[in-house]
Amino acid sequence: MKKILMITGDFVEDYENMVPFQALIAFGYQVDAVCPGKKSCETIATAIHDFEGHQTYTEKPGHNFELNATFDEIDASNYDALYIPGGRAPEYLRLNENVLAIVRTFFDANKPVASICHGLQLLAAANVLNDYKVSAYPACKPEVQACGGIYADIAITDAITDKNLVSAPAWPAHPEFLKQFVALLTQ
Repeated sequence: MKKILMITGDFVEDYENMVPFQALIAFGYQVDAVCPGKKSCETIATAIHDFEGHQTYTEKPGHNFELNATFDEIDASNYDALYIPGGRAPEYLRLNENVLAIVRTFFDANKPVASICHGLQLLAAANVLNDYKVSAYPACKPEVQACGGIYADIAITDAITDKNLVSAPAWPAHPEFLKQFVALLTQ
């Protein structure tokens, strides 16, 4: 059974946290969800981001999500892939050098990585996007470009794979995003 590490945190986007977590388990993968400073069985708060015709998304309270692994006890080399959901969590997670070191570990080993929406903020901060063609929530375009990435302006329902990285603008892309991530996992 392949093991996927999911780095998440408070106010992660609810759908981008819950749906891939459950879907990847349903596909037969082990998914360990961790958050710096928290232990297995503790919870994080999620937020629901919706697209309701405003110039940006709206935010509403989401569910509490129970972590199933402890950040301080993981060894990134024991995982086959990395999943990074979006929302507000990446904004503060990118300030944690241990998180960035884990991200770099997956890129150094050329292991599959999936990042959606604002998850690209972690990849930009880890400085691993040079020459990658990626998508993210449009507000992350300047960060992608600043670290040498190539921003792909794709439909909100699309995803893109470049080398070992699958990325997408937001949760409406889940069907295509998950299909491309599973394709990388089965190579």
